[in-house]
Amino acid sequence: MALVSINQLPESILLEVFTHLPARQLLLNCRPVCSLWRDLIDLVSLWKRKCLHEGYATEDWDQSVADWKVFYFLCSLRRNLLRNPCAEEDMRSWKIDSNGGDQWKVESLPGAHGTDFPDPKVKKYFATSYEMCLKSQLIDLKAEGYWEELLDKFRPDIEVKDWFAARADCGCTYHIRVQLASADYLVLASFEPTPVTVHQWNDARWTEVSATSSSSTGARTPSSGQAGMVPASPTAASSSATG
Repeated sequence: MALVSINQLPESILLEVFTHLPARQLLLNCRPVCSLWRDLIDLVSLWKRKCLHEGYATEDWDQSVADWKVFYFLCSLRRNLLRNPCAEEDMRSWKIDSNGGDQWKVESLPGAHGTDFPDPKVKKYFATSYEMCLKSQLIDLKAEGYWEELLDKFRPDIEVKDWFAARADCGCTYHIRVQLASADYLVLASFEPTPVTVHQWNDARWTEVSATSSSSTGARTPSSGQAGMVPASPTAASSSATG
């Protein structure tokens, strides 16, 4: 029996095979094989099929998509880039910038004089003390799969979310700063809202802080910056959760 070249298969079969292959393998390993494979992998219909296959779009999708390949990669990369955001691994992956009082701790919700978190899947939180407590984390966008052309040409949105709460019996001030930097750490954009002060004898309610910004040309590292608490009075201890 004579051997049959894979390129003798109908293009519809090749497209079906490509639909199930990892996207990076398609671009890095399959696309350079020959002109036929290159042309098939460049088809808009292939990337739309992959989006449908992965659940990033539906058959009745009515939103305009300028580039299905870019849309596929943006969807596949969409996730929380912070490591250990909910304190499940103690303080791992976080840099401690200030560690005053009894220092940063990880406690189980709701904690002393606290309340349950809105998401029941979150079981722990980062707790500050009665002096300045700040922590930070640096994120390398390229290491997380965002290549330079995607960042510079398409400038995907970067969404920042954090939650904080004070103990009911303590006052505190919450502060967050997020900076978007270039590869050589030049700050391209910054998000630093006015610090929020919560007074003693509060309802210990959880509050979300959020912002969305398009990545700037040259952006490579969004840093979670410094997020933490400082007591609102010398006698008031404070606790918080940040994620």
